[in-house]
Amino acid sequence: MNVRRRLIPTAALASATVLGLTALTACSSTADGKDGKLDVVASFYPMQYLAEQIGGGHVSVTTLTEPGQEPHDLDVSAKQRGELEESDVALYLKGLQPAVDDAIDQSGIRTKVDAASLTSMEKHGTEVGGHEEEGHEGHDHGHDHEGSDPHIWLDPVKYAEVAKGVGKALEKADPDHAATYKKNTAKLVKNLDGLNKRFEDGLKNTKADSRVFITTHAAFGYLAERYGLTEEAISGLDPEGEPSAKRVKDLQKMAKEDGVTTVFYETLVSDETARTLAKDAQLKTDVLDPIEGITKKSRGEDYIQVMDSNLKALQKALGAK
Repeated sequence: MNVRRRLIPTAALASATVLGLTALTACSSTADGKDGKLDVVASFYPMQYLAEQIGGGHVSVTTLTEPGQEPHDLDVSAKQRGELEESDVALYLKGLQPAVDDAIDQSGIRTKVDAASLTSMEKHGTEVGGHEEEGHEGHDHGHDHEGSDPHIWLDPVKYAEVAKGVGKALEKADPDHAATYKKNTAKLVKNLDGLNKRFEDGLKNTKADSRVFITTHAAFGYLAERYGLTEEAISGLDPEGEPSAKRVKDLQKMAKEDGVTTVFYETLVSDETARTLAKDAQLKTDVLDPIEGITKKSRGEDYIQVMDSNLKALQKALGAK
């Protein structure tokens, strides 16, 4: 089970002799119980999960985004900026949280790990994928490109690529424990490979007319492309975006034509629009979790468990055999 922590006032610093961070020597005396651990600040849950799984007992992980807080519009407080300055490693996803990007850019942290630089990014609109079988590559037919899609963690293959990069960064930041980081990274990648296989097998055979799924916001583009599905999002990459009346009408028409059964909503944003669309189009509703945070409402206690719940929800909606 992953451990979820809120940022705490006194950030722990690893030994300066281990990390070579001589400028931080004066702060090391405040570490107390966490002395000797690499202090990692993660921007939000998917980054926190990587740090905890790979770092194990050698890292102390705190997160800027509290459980249940919608990460896209996070503001970084002056207190959090101060805590960032005391950390050894910052792990974040550039483009998802502008305030976090600015805070980390302006900080003096020696090791800054941008997950977006560890895999390939794509531009996605409100429609991603294709109505025909297109294998793992897929195509983006959305005409309203809204910029680079940051939701790479919802594709287990891309998330594994990021995990490998994070592992290497921790090895470099804390060479004394490099062997452990390497071993933990390999274990996590193996688990993500297994998750990818479950999705491949579980979504291979579905009803021919229902490989389309509707979501609240465009978070599942990479997942749709990976498994030959089509995501139709009510709003774009921003979960707070308001859809036009035309978009809602088009989705109702599309749902009828393509045999869509379900409108998916999320745990951290309002489900009002999704439920209204479902009611008007006489469709079912269910949860498809973008896993931007883990709460009591989450269908699982960590990333893998919630992704498996997402798979079951998709199988049910798409009539998987």
